[in-house]
Amino acid sequence: MDIKQVNNKADSYHSKLTKHRGLAMVVVMTGVLITAIDTTIVVLALPEIEKGLKVGLSSVIWIVIGYLLVITLLATQVGRLGDMYGRVRIYEAGFLVFVLGSLACALSWNEASIIIFRIIQGIGGALVSANSGAIIAGLYQPEHRGRAYGYNSIGWSLGAVLGIVIGGLIVTYLSWRWIFWINVPIGLGAIFLAMKVFKDNTERIKHKLDPIGMISLGLGLFGILWAVTKLATTSLNTSIISFIAGGILLLIIFWLIERRQEEPMLRFSIFKIPTMTHSLLASLFQGLANFAVLFLVIMYLQGPRGLSPINASLLLVPGYIIGSAIGPFAGRLADKLGPVIPATAGLAIQVIALFIYAHLTIATGLWLVVLASIINGIGASSFFPANSSAVMKASPPEMFGVSSGMLRTFANIGMVFSFSVAILVASHSITKQLAFAIFVGVTNLHGHLATAFTNGLHTAFYALMFFMLIAALLSLSRARIVSLKAKQ
Repeated sequence: MDIKQVNNKADSYHSKLTKHRGLAMVVVMTGVLITAIDTTIVVLALPEIEKGLKVGLSSVIWIVIGYLLVITLLATQVGRLGDMYGRVRIYEAGFLVFVLGSLACALSWNEASIIIFRIIQGIGGALVSANSGAIIAGLYQPEHRGRAYGYNSIGWSLGAVLGIVIGGLIVTYLSWRWIFWINVPIGLGAIFLAMKVFKDNTERIKHKLDPIGMISLGLGLFGILWAVTKLATTSLNTSIISFIAGGILLLIIFWLIERRQEEPMLRFSIFKIPTMTHSLLASLFQGLANFAVLFLVIMYLQGPRGLSPINASLLLVPGYIIGSAIGPFAGRLADKLGPVIPATAGLAIQVIALFIYAHLTIATGLWLVVLASIINGIGASSFFPANSSAVMKASPPEMFGVSSGMLRTFANIGMVFSFSVAILVASHSITKQLAFAIFVGVTNLHGHLATAFTNGLHTAFYALMFFMLIAALLSLSRARIVSLKAKQ
């Protein structure tokens, strides 16, 4: 099938779905919403999960990292499954797996079970998130996708807010198990609506999966992540060095394997598409710089400032709410001006927020934390729809699933390492065990320890500023590529 035939089929698909486009977007936003809820809500529940299941202090982090790592590894593969068997079918299957994983998490009985069931949840999350971008690309013409991704960002921001508010209420007044029970009715409702609204008429594309590539990448990332996580609670030793060396070696092996695969997990040929490399790397560095902010700020509020998890998290709610309102406008701006300006401006705005966070002290007014969260929310909501639109606009229609999965993979690699690096950097100012205890919300700080820890957080925020600046430069560099392409 040539590109003209693919485009004609895509146009036909657009026209068939116009009637139900609004409901279709509600389903897609619901998938993003419950994924976002499960990110923030679990962070608030970590202390209760640790106590309830007697999870070791150094293992509780894997309740979060395990979930993100699975989504990272599966994103391109399940995106490929969407191209092969239908994006809607795989998307609906993702909801079902996510619901079953949530149900299992609610019934967990020990440390191993909660981590395993979170991995199952992650499989469902990967099926949903990796195909949602491709579904939006199939619903909207290229000139309207920025606005659509802007609406999709509402789902993320609203989910994050609900995770904070509902999670705080559940942890305070109910059992932590209810943070997983609530996903069941939401997920089942989304499955029912998806079956009524979505009609998958897209052309099936034959693909081969890449289990060898997925295993080598997974083991490589796991080795490095395990070492970084251990460094947050123990000193450098032979075991940690071995995990780092082994992880790096496996990543090199992964690269060598992918160069020879007929259909590799990460299709390096996609980087030949103008602007694609810069868009994907901008997403990676933005995730590396931004994902840790939530945890570092909560550590600051729970540690030196002595706030409870719910009170600390509620201070961040205004940022998510205002950010959700900005998303659609930023998406429309991307449709009119192109993605470079709003995406780069969003990253620059986030640098300002990180600069404010880097100057917090134990006597700073809490209103400044709220202001920084609002600025950060505006920046993030400006970047995401514009960058997603750039990736899907550059992608050929027959590679929507692969491109959407690649975008999710790069963003998640940044997020996973952001989480680990944040704990490692923050643990340098006080004892590693104490820093980790603050992170999971089981203790706070007073006196000189509070001051020392706050100073340590400054270093972490400056490091994140550096990563965010790299993302901004990568985003800005697309302007030259677009300009050269227009002259040709």
